[in-house]
Amino acid sequence: MANFSKSNVPQFSVDVYQNEYLPDGGREVNAIVTVTATGGGTIGSAVGAPHLYSPGQGPSAAVAVMVDCSGSMDYPPTKMRNARDATSAAIDTLRDGVHFAVVGGTHVAKEVYPGGGRLAVADAGTREQAKRALRGLSAGGGTAIGTWLRLADRLLSTADVAIRHGILLTDGRNEHESPEDLRAALDTCAGRFTCDARGVGTDWEVKEVTGIASALLGTADIVADPAGLAADFTRVMETAMGKEVADVALRLWTPVGTTVKFVKQVAPTVEELTGRRTEAGPRAGDYPTGSWGDESRDYHVCVEVPAAGLGQEMLAARVSLVVPEPGGEAPGGGGGARSLGAQGLVRAVWTDDMAASTSINPQVAHYTGQAELAQAIQQGLDLRKAGDIDGATAKLGRAVQLAGASGNADTAKLLAKVVDVVDAAAGTVRLKAKVEEADEMTLETRSTKTVRVKKH
Repeated sequence: MANFSKSNVPQFSVDVYQNEYLPDGGREVNAIVTVTATGGGTIGSAVGAPHLYSPGQGPSAAVAVMVDCSGSMDYPPTKMRNARDATSAAIDTLRDGVHFAVVGGTHVAKEVYPGGGRLAVADAGTREQAKRALRGLSAGGGTAIGTWLRLADRLLSTADVAIRHGILLTDGRNEHESPEDLRAALDTCAGRFTCDARGVGTDWEVKEVTGIASALLGTADIVADPAGLAADFTRVMETAMGKEVADVALRLWTPVGTTVKFVKQVAPTVEELTGRRTEAGPRAGDYPTGSWGDESRDYHVCVEVPAAGLGQEMLAARVSLVVPEPGGEAPGGGGGARSLGAQGLVRAVWTDDMAASTSINPQVAHYTGQAELAQAIQQGLDLRKAGDIDGATAKLGRAVQLAGASGNADTAKLLAKVVDVVDAAAGTVRLKAKVEEADEMTLETRSTKTVRVKKH
C-alpha cells in the first residue's frame, strides 16, 4: 500500500459533549458526538481503496440521475422541460472522469444515456451526448420508483469507484408498485449507493420521498416551482462531487452490562440510526453515516449503564469511525473494517453533588429539543390531515415554542405559513383556515432540519 501525505487524506475528528455526572443510582448517560471531516486530495490510505486522484479532481465516483417521465410530468408541459434542463445542469456539474448515467422513470425504468447496461465517463463529448439524449425525453406512463432504484443500482455497480450516488426526481405518488416493492428495492440498495431525492410540484407524497432519502442516507427536499429545479440539481451535484469518503460507519463500543438506548443523527438533520445497527464484534455495533466531504455532523448517543456507588466512574461508551477494508463490504456487513483513527469517550461518574448531577449539558438539551421539534411538526401535520384540530393546534404550538427557543428561524418561518402565531414563547397558535399545499409540504419535508447550538 502506498503512503500518502497526511495533507492529502481526509482527516476525521470526534468531540464528545456531555455531563458525565450521575446521581446515586443514576443509569442514563447522554452525549452529543460531533464528527468533523476535513478533506484532502486522495482517499487512498484513509479508506484503503486504490482510487487515487490529483488535487482538485476529487475521488473516483459514479452518479445515476433518475428523472420522472410519468404522464403527470406533462402537466403543466413546462415541468418536463424544467426537468430536462435541470438534468442538463447537473450533467454540466460533473467532474471530468466521473462515471454517470441517466435513467428515465415511469412504471418501468429505462436507460436514457448511455445505454447498454453501462456508464459513460464524463468529458466534454459525453456531457454533450447526454444532453442531446435528454431532449428526446417525453412524459407518459405510471410511477414505480423501486424499478428506477434497482436499475440505478445495477448501473452504478458496474464501476470500480469510491463514491456511488443517485439523484432522484419525482412529481407524483408511487402508484404502480406496492409499498412493499419499494421497501424491498430500498433494502437492496441501502449501503450500495447514497441518494438525494427531490419532489417537484405538490402532487407527490412527502413520506415516500423523505423515506427514500432516509433509507439511502441522502437529502430530501421540495422544489415547489419547477423553475427552481436547475439551481437545485446543480447544488445537489456540486455536493455529491465534494464527497471524498464513502461507507463511513459510527462504531459504538460499550462495556458489559451497558445497553444502547438510541443513536441518532441530530445535525444537520434528525435521522434515527438505532435500528440500522450491524454487529461489529463483541459489544460493538456500526451505524451507517454514508459519504462524507468537508463537513461536520452531530450525533446523540444514549446508553444505560449498570448502577454504581458514589465516587465510582466508568467508560460508558467509546465512539470511533470505520470504513470498509479494500475489497470488503460496508462496515458491519461481514467484511473487514479499518479505523479512521478518530475516537471519543463517553464517561459516567457518580456523585452526591446535586448541582453537578442535575445540570443538563447545553448540547444535549438543545438537540433533545430539536428532535422533539421535528416530531411535533410531523405529528401536528398528521393530526391536521386527520381533522383533529385541537391535537394539531397543540402539537404545532409546541413546535413554534421549540423553534423560537432554539433559534431555528427557518423552521419558525415555515410554521408561520401554516399557523397564526399568537404567542411564540407560550406556544399559543391558531391553525390557518387556508394553507397553500406547497407551504404545508415544505414544512413537512424540512421538519427534520436542525440548527446547531448557538455559540455564546
